[in-house]
Amino acid sequence: IIACPCAMGLATPVSIMVATGRAAELGVLFRKGDALQRLAEVERVAFDKTGTLTEGRPQLTAIRPVNDCDADTLLRLAAAVAARSEHPLAGAILRAAKGIALPEATGFVASAGHGAEALVEGQPVRVGSARMMAGIDLAPLAAAADQLAGQGRTPVFVAAGGRLAGLLAVADRVKPTARAAVAGLSALGLPSAMVTGDAPGVARAIGAELGITDIHAGVLPGGKLDEVARMGRVAFVGDGINDAPALAAADVGVAIGTGTDVAIEAADVVLISGDPMGVATAVALSRRTMRNIRQNLAWAFGYNVALIPVAAGVLAPFGGPMLSPMLAAGAMAFSSVFVLTNALRLRRIGPEKVRP
Repeated sequence: IIACPCAMGLATPVSIMVATGRAAELGVLFRKGDALQRLAEVERVAFDKTGTLTEGRPQLTAIRPVNDCDADTLLRLAAAVAARSEHPLAGAILRAAKGIALPEATGFVASAGHGAEALVEGQPVRVGSARMMAGIDLAPLAAAADQLAGQGRTPVFVAAGGRLAGLLAVADRVKPTARAAVAGLSALGLPSAMVTGDAPGVARAIGAELGITDIHAGVLPGGKLDEVARMGRVAFVGDGINDAPALAAADVGVAIGTGTDVAIEAADVVLISGDPMGVATAVALSRRTMRNIRQNLAWAFGYNVALIPVAAGVLAPFGGPMLSPMLAAGAMAFSSVFVLTNALRLRRIGPEKVRP
């Protein structure tokens, strides 16, 4: 009667059940039970930039035409190509060109991490990063592109008919709680890193605004997986299709709930509201849960180790007590109640506070 396998059997699953339920109330969905344990063991958190640390709705902020191309023509050609793309930067160009009659783009080809090209008004038009402009002289706008990148704005080159037509600048606002999320993780002893395909200058500017110094910029979609693999025990936070391989490869993949379905399916944890502060909340809750499980197991095992010998009469030859079946039953029930009550304390966990 004194033996209590119930407490040992309840120690882990009850804590996990209470913790995952409380996490869901706080906007954090653990899609896999073991993610709760692995998240407590990570040593670093790596973030994607666009749509994760930033709002993912960039705006066109500058137009710099060159080589006899006027601003209206530059925007019209770029928007014609962007109309065939689903990239957030393409959306910014299209929103800026709202109300402009766009010519049809044919032969559209997108190059992941570089840009896109198509045939517009009888001439090939390329829109994208400097890597997309092989064979095009970018010298007239190189200094302007560097200056814009240093201001946290993404430079987008446009080439038409084999010549540089101009430069567009696109800016994406940082999420209001992104800096607090980085600070919250730092308070938990976890450094943050940024892994992005954006230009190094843009990434450094955003990193400086958020307090992130470990920057991995200019990373192609396939390269994110390699970067994450080199970081050791890491949680990767992302929202896009390009982030799916890194989300799956990381020790814990954390998807932004407002992102793509592919990213959510590849992740172990989903931040339902899309608030990056949820990462700090998830880590804190994970650590509290593992501590709670250890407390439960220590009590259950310690209880059995201490009282089973007493109930067996090991103290009787020395004048010690013998336990009656009634007391043994009460002690066994108390052990299970202790484990359950201790696990229910996890319901009092609140979200990580936003730090200035």
